[in-house]
Order: sequence, then structure tokens, then C-alpha cells
Amino acid sequence: MKVLNRRQFLNRTTLAAGTAALAFPYVGQVLGANDRINVACIGVGGKGDSDSNDAARLGGNIIAICDVDQTTLDRKAQRFPNAKKYQDFRKLLEEVGGDIDAVTVSTPDHTHGVAAIPAMRMGKHCFCQKPLTQNVQESRVMRQLAHDKKLATQMGNQGSAESGLRRSVEVIQAGVIGKPLELHVWSNRPVWRQGYDRPPGEDPVPPTLNWDAWLGPAAWRPFKRDIYHAFQWRGWYDFGTGALGDMACHTVNMPFRALKLGYPDVVECEINSRSFPETFPKTTRVRFDFPEREGLPPLKFWWYDGNPGDPLSPLRPDAEKVKEIIMTWGRLPGSGCLVIGENGKFFSPDDYGAQFYLAMKGEEEFLAGDNHEAARGVPQTIPRSPGHVEEWFNMMKDGTPAYSNFDIAAYLNETILLGCVALRVGEGRAMQWDGPNMRSKNLPEAAQYVSRQNRSGWSA
Repeated sequence: MKVLNRRQFLNRTTLAAGTAALAFPYVGQVLGANDRINVACIGVGGKGDSDSNDAARLGGNIIAICDVDQTTLDRKAQRFPNAKKYQDFRKLLEEVGGDIDAVTVSTPDHTHGVAAIPAMRMGKHCFCQKPLTQNVQESRVMRQLAHDKKLATQMGNQGSAESGLRRSVEVIQAGVIGKPLELHVWSNRPVWRQGYDRPPGEDPVPPTLNWDAWLGPAAWRPFKRDIYHAFQWRGWYDFGTGALGDMACHTVNMPFRALKLGYPDVVECEINSRSFPETFPKTTRVRFDFPEREGLPPLKFWWYDGNPGDPLSPLRPDAEKVKEIIMTWGRLPGSGCLVIGENGKFFSPDDYGAQFYLAMKGEEEFLAGDNHEAARGVPQTIPRSPGHVEEWFNMMKDGTPAYSNFDIAAYLNETILLGCVALRVGEGRAMQWDGPNMRSKNLPEAAQYVSRQNRSGWSA
């Protein structure tokens, strides 16, 4: 696979993540405004339900649907009676791959890459839910495929389409709070079970569930009712990415762009509640150290997760850092994104970045960003969105880059997943990172978490 150095990555990403150009990537063969786009939908429950509906709403011809659960599949077939039905996406791509133009991938995290990568290799445009992949290596492959195959792509972090998120990027990059020095992001996740050992024994597999297809590339394990399928998979190392992978594609999306973060030099899990061999901890604090970049000073980013309703108090920023937030709202919201600059602070309490607030130095409370005098004169430089899925369809039809296309989304996703790698190598172990080459300079054992040894028959 082609390896790009840091400068090449930053140069390419500037166009995708920057303020105005949005000139990369290039779609090799647009379908035309009046062409009917044939779509296969992989995963049609949960977010897959709305993703497939959105594709149809925008004129997509849904010719195939796939879900490992026959009940979910049959329910969706009532909406698309002419679509061919599959429980295994490998068979779908084998049988109708030549008839489709695009795929939506809305499965559990661990099957995003193995479903999307073969489709992209076939030259299919791709809309894939967040997190884009479960591991760093798959994210790099999808980014490179999108570039090499000149595909229209979009990751399902819908906040990218919010005008407030784009305004936030404009305001921060205009220098309203001065040079950024620190970033603090926290989440109220998990809202699923994690932080425990695998229960013993096994239960009968429901007759409607293709358990082999659900496991996909992960190592074989026995089925246990209400432990993995349908929603509890997020907290397992084999299937999910924990709170960090689930929510940071939303909450770190805006600052990743606005602060031009790129690859960190060091990532460390500073503390977690308790480590388990197969599940993420209940609460963690992870630090990312970013070097100087495009005239911006080095920056430290802290990620905190943990459910406020859990008896175990979740890790959160130091009270001094968030005093203006508490003064304004009377409490610390369950989730948030705080950027501390040399001249002020920027805060978004919205997971999608739709709202933002400013507190300049000397101000004890936050004021809505659009009403703050410091931001009023900042010009609009980023085009506003017609809709998140609409952007993907426009990219297929006329080549207009979607704001969360894989050139920026896979970069964001790859960086976020380094936090999961740092968590796996152990608490208090600062992992020095060589981003372009996807390797730790000082902890060679990190390599086992950068990619996955796929089960036989499930290679990407």
C-alpha cells in the first residue's frame, strides 16, 4: 500500500478539512444529474434503517439489501419489495456487484471495513457509518482506495452537515480565541454494558440470526443472549470501539478540522477505572499530544468518557478548566468540547457541534457564539450543507466533495482509534507514534492492535 509522508497527508487534508476550497477528492466518473443510482444496503437495522431510507428518498434504486438478522431483513423488504435479500454481504457483492453503483454500510463496527473495502475495490461509491473502521489499518486502506478509485464517499457523522459546526471551524480558524493550546472532550457514553468479563457458557442461536455472518472477521465465540447482539457489541474489543470510537467521530470532528490536528506524536491512556481482557473500561482519560502544525503551537487533547449515571464517577476535566461552563449552566453537561486558546475559550455542549459558545479572557460566563461580539465579523468561508446524505449523492452526480468524505473522515477516524490502541497497550504507557507508517516508535506491541487477524474467509 502506498505510504504518504506527514507533509503529503497534511497537504491533501487541508483541502478536505480547510475553510473554503473543498477541491479534493476528485470523482473519476460522475453519474450525472439524471442518472439512477443503483444502491446495495449492507445492514438495514438501527442506523441502517434510516441510511437505506435516505438513499431511496434521494432517488437511489435499492436493488439489494443485506442483514444478518432475517427478521430485520424481512421487515426492510416490505419497504423495498423488489430488492434482493441477503444475510451475507460477501454473497451480495458476488451476485449483484456488477449491477450496483454504490453501497451503504451500516453494520457493527467490526464489519465496516470488510464490507466496504471489497465494494470499494470493485469501484463502488460508499457511504459508511461511523466509526469508519474498527482498526487503524482498515481506515488507511479505505482512505487510499477512495483516492485511487476516485470514489464518492461519506462517513455517517451527521454533525458534519450542521451549519453550527462549520461556523465553529470558521470562528476558531479566524483566531477569535487566539492560538489554541488545549482541547478537552468528554462523553456520557457508554450507555451500553462494558467493563466486565465474558460470561461463561453459550445459548442457542436464534433461528433468524446468521451468527457466523454476524461474527464476520472476529474470532469465533459462542453466542450469548443479550451479550453481543443486538446492541451490546460496542463495549467489546472484538466488535466495537468503546465510547471513544463511537462518539469521537462526532465530538472531535469539529476541533479536528478547526485545529488542523493531523497525527499526534504521543498518545497515552493516563488512567482508567479498571482494565478487562475483552471489554473497554467504564471510564477513561486519554491524552493526545500534537506537534506544531501550519503556524499553530503544540497542543494537548484530553478525551474523557464514562456514564454520569454509573455509580463509578466518570473522569472529567479539572474544575478550573471548566469553571466558566459551570458558572453558565450550573453544572458540567454530560458531554462537551472545550477549546482553550490564549485569548479565550470555545465550548460546544452538542455532540454534533451544532451549537457553540464563547468566553473571552476576563469573562466569567459563556455567551452564544453567534451573539458574541468577538465572532460577529468573521466571514463565512465554508459552504453550508444541503444535507449529509444529500452531499454524498451530489458527489456521485456532479463531483462536489462531501464534507466528511473519506479523505478527511478516514484521517479523523484513524487518529481517534489511536486512543483505543493506547488503551490496549496499557495505562500510563506513553505511545510515541509515527503516523505515516502506522507504527509506535517505542512500543512494538502496539502493532497487534493497529490491524486485525481476520478469521478465515473474512479478509477485507
